Amino acid sequence: MREPTTRQPPRPTRDRLPAGGPELLSLLVRLLRRPRRGDRRLPLLWLVRASGAGDVAGLLRRFVGQGTGRRVPHAVLDPAARPGADDIPAVLRELHRQLSLEAFGTARLRFRHYPLADWLMHQSLGVDVDTADGGRAALVRRLRDRRGRRSAEEPPVTGESGFGTALQVLLWLLRRAVPSAVFRIAVSGRVPLVGRHYRWFMRQQYLAPRQSVTFLGFAERLTAGWRDGEQPAQVDKLLLHAFLEDLRLAYRRRFWRPGDWRRTAYPVLLLDGVAVGTVGHTLVRLLNDVRNETGRNDPLLVVAVADEPPPELPATRALREADEAYEEWAEALPETRRLRRPAAWLVVLRLESGDDVPPPGVTPRALVAPDPPWWSRRFLPAAVALVLLLAVGAWADRRWAPDCHPSLTGQVKVQVVDGECVGYSDSAGQLFNSDPGQERLRAVQRRIFAQNRAAEEVWRRSEHRRPYLTLVYLGSLTGNRTRADEESYVSEREELEGMATAQYALLKESAAADGAALLHIVVANGGRQMRHAGRAVTMLEELARDDPTLLGVVGLVESRTSTAAALRELNRVGLPVLAPTLSADKMDQNSSLYLQMSAPNSDQARMLEAYSRQVLKVTEAHVYHTTGEGSSLADDLYVSTLVDGLRERFGDRLTRLDEWRTGRRLTEECGYPGVLIFAGRWSEFDGFLRALKECGANPPRHLLADDSVNRYMANPGLRASAPGNLPVTYVSKAALATCGALRAAQARRDDARGTFLSWVRADDLLDPPRCGDDTGTPVGERVSLAYDASMMMVRALESLAARLRHADTGRRWEPRAVNPAGVHAEVLRQNAAGGYPGVAGLVRYAPDSGEPVAKRIALLRVAEVPDVHAEPVEVYHCGAADGPPDPACRPA
Repeated sequence: MREPTTRQPPRPTRDRLPAGGPELLSLLVRLLRRPRRGDRRLPLLWLVRASGAGDVAGLLRRFVGQGTGRRVPHAVLDPAARPGADDIPAVLRELHRQLSLEAFGTARLRFRHYPLADWLMHQSLGVDVDTADGGRAALVRRLRDRRGRRSAEEPPVTGESGFGTALQVLLWLLRRAVPSAVFRIAVSGRVPLVGRHYRWFMRQQYLAPRQSVTFLGFAERLTAGWRDGEQPAQVDKLLLHAFLEDLRLAYRRRFWRPGDWRRTAYPVLLLDGVAVGTVGHTLVRLLNDVRNETGRNDPLLVVAVADEPPPELPATRALREADEAYEEWAEALPETRRLRRPAAWLVVLRLESGDDVPPPGVTPRALVAPDPPWWSRRFLPAAVALVLLLAVGAWADRRWAPDCHPSLTGQVKVQVVDGECVGYSDSAGQLFNSDPGQERLRAVQRRIFAQNRAAEEVWRRSEHRRPYLTLVYLGSLTGNRTRADEESYVSEREELEGMATAQYALLKESAAADGAALLHIVVANGGRQMRHAGRAVTMLEELARDDPTLLGVVGLVESRTSTAAALRELNRVGLPVLAPTLSADKMDQNSSLYLQMSAPNSDQARMLEAYSRQVLKVTEAHVYHTTGEGSSLADDLYVSTLVDGLRERFGDRLTRLDEWRTGRRLTEECGYPGVLIFAGRWSEFDGFLRALKECGANPPRHLLADDSVNRYMANPGLRASAPGNLPVTYVSKAALATCGALRAAQARRDDARGTFLSWVRADDLLDPPRCGDDTGTPVGERVSLAYDASMMMVRALESLAARLRHADTGRRWEPRAVNPAGVHAEVLRQNAAGGYPGVAGLVRYAPDSGEPVAKRIALLRVAEVPDVHAEPVEVYHCGAADGPPDPACRPA
C-alpha cells in the first residue's frame, strides 16, 4: 500500500515581491527603525514603476499596515483617488487625521502648531478698513474660546447676600478675567514658558512674521480674505513647516521623560499614484524646499510611487541597488543641502519588471516597531516614583520622626540622631520631648514661642526702634528614661522658665521705651548628656550666619567632655556662652567667650569641708560618686572635679572614696558618725537613698549632697519613697531666690528681687505660678540663674545701643551694628565696674577668667525628704549676696 504524501501548500501570492523588493524592504526596515542614540536623516524615496512591475504600493501598504501590537505610524494617500484632495492644505489635513489616530500601539502623535495654522485659515473676518478693528476683536474672542472658556450650560450663581455677590465676583475672575489675562500674556510671546506655540509662529521664516509685530496681526493675515494678498507657496510652506515642527516635538528625546524614548519607529507617508505636476509631486517638492530652507531635520519618511521620475532628478537607480543609492545620498546630502539643490533630499529608485519569490524568513510579513528600552516602559515612572518615595520615606524616617520634623513656621531645623531629636526651634510647630510626664517642659516651650511672636509684633509696631536680640537655649531635652508620673527634665525646664521670665519682663516695658530691648529665644537640644551637642552647634552655626540678631547661647546644663567640646565649637563660631549652672573647674578654658553664673566646684568643695568641720564637728568623711548611665569619671567633668576638690580639702580625713552603682548595698554606712557625702548625679540619688533605707532606725548621722540633687528634690514623685528619718543637706546655687528669700527681699524694698518675685507670681507666665500667697510652688533652683544670664546679655545690648544711638534714640535699630563678641566685651566692661547684681547673687568675674568670684552658694537642709511641702532651710552659705565680695563661709 502506498504511503500518503504531504503536499506543500502553494505560497500565497502576497508573498511575491517585485524585482528588488527584498532590498527595498530591507532599506525601509533600516530607515524606519529609530537608533537608540541620535536620529538619522530620512530621504524622500521616489519609486518609479516600470510597465509590468508588481503592485509595489500594495506591498508597502501591507508591509507597514499589518502586524499586532506596536506598528509603524503611517499614512497612505492617493490624491488622485480622493476627490477634493487637490491642494496642499487638504493633503496635510488628511495626513494629520491619519497620523493622529491612536492605532499604532503607542501614544498618539499630538499636534499643536499645525492645527492652529489650519484653524486660522478657516476663519473669515471682514477685510474692509472700517471693520478691521472689529475683525481683530472677533479673532481674539475666537482664539480665546479655542483655548477653552466657560460652558454655556454652567448655571449662574445668584444670591442676594454679600456672600453670593462675592462668590459671583470670584467665579467671574476664575472664568473670564483670569483666562483672558493668561491668553493675552500667552499671545504676547514675552513671558518664557507661556505661549510657546504662539512664539514659534513669530520666529519661523515664512510669510515674514516680523512685519506683523504681534501674533494677532500675523494670525489675521492667515484668515480667509486677508490671506489673498500672500504668496500661496509661502502659505503652503508655513503649513508644512508647522506640521513637521509638531513631528519634531513629538519625537524629541528628553532624559527626564522616559516616555519620549518609547517612539522607536519613524512615521512614514506612502504616496500612491503620484504624477509630475500633481499635488503629490508638489508635496514632495515642498518637503525638499522646507528642509533646505529651514535647515531642520524631521522624522518623516516619504515614499512616493509614480510612473515616471521627477524632473528635479531624472536619473534613477535600480531597486536592487537601494542600499548603495541611500549610502551615496547620505554622503552627498550635506553639500547638496547647503547648496539648496531642488533634489537634495530625493532618492529615485526604478522597479524592474517581473516578480521574485524570496526564500522563507528573508522578508518579514510586516514591519513592527522595535520594543522600547526597558527603562522607558510605562510602568517605570510609577516604579521609580515608588522607589523614590520609599527611599525618601526611609531617609525621612531616619532623619525625622512624628515629633521631630521641619516646620513651615518659624526657624526650625531638627534631625533624629540615635533616636533623639537634635536641633533647634523657635516655633510651636516643633516642641522637644513628647515623653509622658514632661508636660511642664512642653508648656514652657509653648510659652516661649508665643512670646517670640509677641516680641516680633512689638518690634514691628515700634518700627524696629527697640534693640532686638536672639538667645539660644542649648540643653539636654531628650534621652532620659522616665516614668509617666515623673518629671525628668527639671533643670532644663527651670532654665527655660528663667529665660521666659526675662522675655516676659521685657515685653512688659512701655511701648514708648525705645531703649528697652526685646528678646527672642531659640530652643535647641543637644541630646542626652549633651552627646549630640556638636551636631546641634553645627546647625546653630548656620543660623548665626543667617540671623544677625543671634548674640549668644544660654544653658549647656551638664559639665561633661561633650559639653566642653561644644564650648570649643561655639567659641570657633564666635558665640558667647552664659552657663547658669555649669560648675566644673576650668570650664572657661574651653572658650574665651564663656561666662559661668555659678560658683565653681572648688568653692563647693570648700563649703562642704568647712560645714563639716565648723558646724558638724566631724573628723572624717566618706564620699561616694556616680556619673550617670553610660558615662564615666573621665567623661563627667562635674563629678571628677568635685571629687578632686573634696579629696584636696579633706585630705587624710577622707577615709573612703568610692563609686556607687545601682544595686550596691550601703549597710556599712549605717550609723556612720562622720559625714557621708554624695558627690554624683541626681539620677542615681534615688537609688542611693533606697540603699540607705536598709539602715532602718540607724541611718548615717550626717548626709551631705552636691547641687545636682536639686533636680531630685524638685521631683515629688521620687521623694515619696525616700527614708523619712534621714535628713539631707544639699548644695544650692540660688538660695537667695527661694520664695522665702524673695519675700524678705521684697519687704526690704530690694527692687531686683522684688520685681523678679512679681514676674514669677504672674498668672500669665509660669504654670503653675510660683510663691503664692500661702506656701505656693517653689521657684526652682535654676530659674533665677537663667534669668540673670539672660538679663546680663540684655543689659549689655541696651548699653551698646544707647551709645550707638546717643544722638538719636528713636532711630531704627540695625542688628548688624553689633556682634556677639562685642556684646560679650560689653558684659565684661559692665562687670568690671562692680559686678552684675543678679537675683541669685552678685556676679563678678576676674579679668582673665569666666568663673565668678565669691559667688553665693549655700547649704539647704530638709529634715524629712518625703515631706514635699516643707520648704528647705538654709543652714550655711559662702560668698557674697550683694555689695563687695565676701569669701567667708558662715552659718545662716
